[in-house]
Amino acid sequence: MKFEDQYKKIESYNVPTLDKVVRLSDFVPGIFKTISSKKGMKNAIKKGLVKINGEIGYTADYIKGGENIELYQSKIPENKPTIDLNIEVIFEDDYLAIVNKPAGILVSGNKKWTLENALSSNLKKSAKKDALHRPEPIHRLDYPTSGALLVGKTTQAVMDLNKLFEERKIEKTYYAITIGLIEDSGTINTEIDNKTAKTEFEILRKLSSPKYEFLNLIKLKPHTGRRHQLRIHMAGRGNPIFGDLKYGKEGLILQGKGLYLHASGLKFLHPFTGDLVSVNISLPKKFKKLFTAI
Repeated sequence: MKFEDQYKKIESYNVPTLDKVVRLSDFVPGIFKTISSKKGMKNAIKKGLVKINGEIGYTADYIKGGENIELYQSKIPENKPTIDLNIEVIFEDDYLAIVNKPAGILVSGNKKWTLENALSSNLKKSAKKDALHRPEPIHRLDYPTSGALLVGKTTQAVMDLNKLFEERKIEKTYYAITIGLIEDSGTINTEIDNKTAKTEFEILRKLSSPKYEFLNLIKLKPHTGRRHQLRIHMAGRGNPIFGDLKYGKEGLILQGKGLYLHASGLKFLHPFTGDLVSVNISLPKKFKKLFTAI
């Protein structure tokens, strides 16, 4: 099969005059919008998706100036599994979607049973030229966490949505039930893995409990996106999230009901239409069993 039958050109770049020669692997990161990272570009080169003056480029090739560098994308869908799992779609257009991730499923990974492998059968195929064969999750929710997950449906959308996350222009809202006495609302700025991390929390309801002292319904707003940030921050102040097997207090970990953490809302300006996208997903039934008035 010819190269043109398997791949389509998505971007090109004319190299200006250079002061010194540079290896292709060092030159290309940052010149294309579709793939901006050094690791991503190295993978593209290894897959033969980068051409120099019409010829396949290699990492050790030297760029001297004046070359035309092209980036290609496969026309053939990756041979990945698709699973039959009904996912609630909260918002969808040709560029992006927001789905309600169930608790107890990985967002992505090497396993077959992931939410990513269910997206193609739950979302409509984009009509845009750079439509992805398989819609791509933009961020992650932990395995036991439910709620709003943002998905890109085109190459450009994935890039733009990732940039919104990097620039912290996407507002995320979570609800959780925590244990122990919480006296007031506030902000947590404790570092995670030597990186800044900020979480706002607001107490909404309290329920006295003989075993847990108190169960608290709280609203959480993360300003950074560190791994397990909300779980670590609440546990660090002595109020772990109910059902947290990893960060919970010994002897006070609820078994069999899962983690009481729900990603309820996403709010951002649509990168293509400029419209405000704001979604709020109602709390799971297990929350309402404890706090009946919500």
